[in-house]
Order: sequence, then structure tokens, then C-alpha cells
Amino acid sequence: MSLSRIVMRLARNPGTEFAGGDDHRGYTLTAPLTATGHLDTEAWQAVKAQCAVRRFASDEDPADGHLARRGQNWFFDYDAAATDDNEPVYRLGDHSFGLGDYVTITDHNGRPLTYKVTEVATV
Repeated sequence: MSLSRIVMRLARNPGTEFAGGDDHRGYTLTAPLTATGHLDTEAWQAVKAQCAVRRFASDEDPADGHLARRGQNWFFDYDAAATDDNEPVYRLGDHSFGLGDYVTITDHNGRPLTYKVTEVATV
């Protein structure tokens, strides 16, 4: 089982200040993927301590956390002792992480924003 490094950059989000997108704002996720590019839930159980996420933006310090799951819901957890910092990812278990695929992440301000997968590489 191998891990993949997935980079998602902010896509066009009409009606927000990111209407044109922003290549300097996004997430880098390390996680196991199935052959079809979906999150591998069983493999994640064995390597969840290695499943990291980094939120990056040119106008703020990076935030490091982990890929977490509660029930069927996946989220990015930046502080295991708190729940108010979690960023839910809309139907993350259903998404494929192929180049050009889109993922919706609710940011730390509670806004759902769309990100585009721009890189996928085996770690």
C-alpha cells in the first residue's frame, strides 16, 4: 500500500472574492488511494497517522493537520483537542482524486469553496 500526495488549488468560485480562483491557495493532502483514485478507507485505518494535510495561502501561515473521519464524514483536523478548527470536505469518500477533478471544502470561515486537483503523485 502506498500513499499519494494530492495538491488541490482554489478553483473559480463565482460570487466570492475568489471568482477567478487562486493557484497560491489550497491544500496538500497525503492519503492512500484506490486504483480508481478514491480514498482507500481500509488502508487509511492502517496509516492514518501518516495522512497529513497542509492548508496553504500566500497571505497566511500554513496550517498542518491530519485527514480524519467520523462515521462516514471525512474532515481535515488541525488540532486533535478541538473540534472548532475542523474543515469538513463535502462527500470526500465519493470523490476521485484525478488530475482536473474538483473537491468542495468548507474553509475555516464556514464557506464551501471548490478546489481543483492539480497534482497527484505516489509518495
